[in-house]
Amino acid sequence: MESAIALTRFYHPLLTGSYSHHLRSLSLFNSTPIFPKLSSVKYPFATISPARFIVTASSSPLSPSTTVAESQGLEQIKSVPTKPIEGQKTGTSGLRKKVKVFMQENYLANWIQALFNSLPPEDFKNGLLVLGGDGRYFNKEASQIIIKIAAGNGVGKILVGKDGIMSTPAVSAVIRKREANGGFIMSASHNPGGPDYDWGIKISEIKIADIPDVDLSQLGVTKYGNFSVEVVDPVADYLELMENVFDFSLIRSLISRPDFRFTFDAMHAVTGAYAKPIFVDKLGASLESIANGEPLEDFGHGHPDPNLTYAKDLVNILYGENGPDFGAASDGDGDRNMILGRRFFVTPSDSVAIIAANAQDAIPYFQSGPKGLARSMPTSGSLDRVAQKLNLPFYEVPTGWKFFSNLMDAGKLSICGEESFGTGSDHIREKDGIWAVLAWLSILANRNKDKRSGEKLVSVADVVTEHWATYGRNFFSRYDYEECESEGANKMIEYLRDLISKSKAGDKFGSYVLDFADDFTYTDPVDESVASKQGVRVVFSDGSRIIFRLSGTGSAGATVRIYIEQFELDVSKHDMDAQIALKPLIDLALSVSKLKDFTGREKPTVIT
Repeated sequence: MESAIALTRFYHPLLTGSYSHHLRSLSLFNSTPIFPKLSSVKYPFATISPARFIVTASSSPLSPSTTVAESQGLEQIKSVPTKPIEGQKTGTSGLRKKVKVFMQENYLANWIQALFNSLPPEDFKNGLLVLGGDGRYFNKEASQIIIKIAAGNGVGKILVGKDGIMSTPAVSAVIRKREANGGFIMSASHNPGGPDYDWGIKISEIKIADIPDVDLSQLGVTKYGNFSVEVVDPVADYLELMENVFDFSLIRSLISRPDFRFTFDAMHAVTGAYAKPIFVDKLGASLESIANGEPLEDFGHGHPDPNLTYAKDLVNILYGENGPDFGAASDGDGDRNMILGRRFFVTPSDSVAIIAANAQDAIPYFQSGPKGLARSMPTSGSLDRVAQKLNLPFYEVPTGWKFFSNLMDAGKLSICGEESFGTGSDHIREKDGIWAVLAWLSILANRNKDKRSGEKLVSVADVVTEHWATYGRNFFSRYDYEECESEGANKMIEYLRDLISKSKAGDKFGSYVLDFADDFTYTDPVDESVASKQGVRVVFSDGSRIIFRLSGTGSAGATVRIYIEQFELDVSKHDMDAQIALKPLIDLALSVSKLKDFTGREKPTVIT
C-alpha cells in the first residue's frame, strides 16, 4: 500500500500560476478566519498543502480539558548528512509510495526537509503549522519525524490531531480558523492501508530537533523552549464549521423520524472519528447507524474507496431486503463520498448537480445562491445544465482540485465536483466527504419537512428522478484498469493522440458521427496558466462522449480510465440501466482504443 505526503508552498493571489501550480493537486487552504460568520473575504494567503502520512485513531471520547506540559528546553539541532533519493517526484496529491519505501532510512525526512528548503524562512519561522492524517499504518511514526524536523527548522508551533488523526477537510478548517501558515496531511487518500500498501504526504542535510517523542494520545500543549506542540480535538473546529454551513435542526428533524433510516460507512478510516460526534451526538442518529466506525491502521484490511466495488458491504445493505432510506460512505482521508438511496445509486456527476440545484433552498450557507459552478472535464455534463438554468458562471477544468481552488480564491466558484467521488464548496475550498453527506441530508430534510408521520417520504430516488425530468439524464460510466504496465498504457494514449490528430468533424465511428476530438487544454481564467494534454476527448454530434486518461494515483504502474457519457432527454428512457444504455459506446471505446492490444487487459478492475 502506498503512503503519500504533500509538498506545499505558500501561495499569494498576486503570484503567477507557475508558482501555485507546479505542485500537483494540492489544495490551498485559506488562512483567513471565517468563524463565527461565514462571509466573503479576501484571502491574504493560502497555505502549505497537506502532506500525506499514516496515524492511528483513538475511538475513546476526547477530554474537554487541555493540560499544558512543563516547558522543556529545546535540545540542540542535529544536522544529519543525507543525499538526494531517486524517485521522490511530487504527484497530484504530494508524494505517494509504498509504506516500506517511506520507512527506509531518512526517506520521509528527506522529503520534509526539502519542503522547508524550498520555502522562504519567513514563511514558516516561528509560524504555526497543522498536522493530521487518516490513521493508516506508519502515521504515528511519521508524525514524530515531521514534528522534530519542523522544530529543527524553526517552526514555532505544531497543532496535531489527537492520535495524529485529522481528516483532510478538517485540516483545512483548522488552518483557516487558527490562521495557521499551512499544514501537512498524512494520507494516501482512498488507497488501502497497512505495511504492504500505500502511504503518502500530500537535499544535503536534515535539520532535526533532538527532542523526545510527543504523546499524541493526550490533549494539551508540550513546550520545548520556543517550540511547542499542541494536541487538539480533531473534530471540534470542523464540527463548528459544519454547524455554520448547515441547518442542523432541520437535518435532525429528518434523522430523528421513526420512518427514516440512515447508514454511514466510515470504512474504518478517518471519518470514523467524526461520524459519532456529528451524526449521533449532534444529529440524533442511532449508534447502530455508523458502520465500520473505528479508524484502523490497515482500514480493517479493506480498501477505503467509496464506490460500488470497494464499498460493497454498504451497497448490499442498501439494496437488501428492507434496506435503509439513505446510505453514504467516505474514504481514507475523508474527502470523498458515495451517496445511495434504497436500491438506488447516485452517480457523483449527478450528486454535485443535484446539490447545486437545491443548495439555495436547503443549505443556509448558500442562501444568496452559489457564485458559480464547476466540474472536472471527465465528469458528466449534468452540472452544466444546472448552471445554464440558474444563469450561473460555469467552468470545465482538468482533473485536480487545485484548478477549483484557484477559482474559489478568486470568488468565482461556490460548488464543484469530480466524477471520482469528490464534491466540495468554498466553505473550505477542498473536497469534503461529510459535507456532501450533510448536503444530501439537508436536501432530503427540506423536501420532507412538511411530511406528517405516516405520509410517504420523498426518497433519494425521487429527488434524482425529478432532477432528470427537469434537466435530462446524462448516462455515465467509468472503466478503471488499475496497475497496467506503464509502457503499454502510454503507447495507447499516444496512439489515440495520433488518431484524433487525423480525425475531422463528420467522420463516422461506427454509428456515431464525430463532432470534434482533441487532447483537452485548459487556460486558467484567474492566472492564465495553461494545462495541456489533460485527456483525449472524442465528442459525437449527439453529445455523446468518450474520454481516455491515465491516472497516477497509485504506486505501481498506470491506471487507464475510460469515461463514457450519453445524454437522454426522453423521460421514458431514464430508468434504463446505465451499462445497457451505454453498451454501444463502451464497445466503441474499447475498439477504438485497442486497449486489449496495448495493455493485455480483458476486464476493468472497477466499473463506476
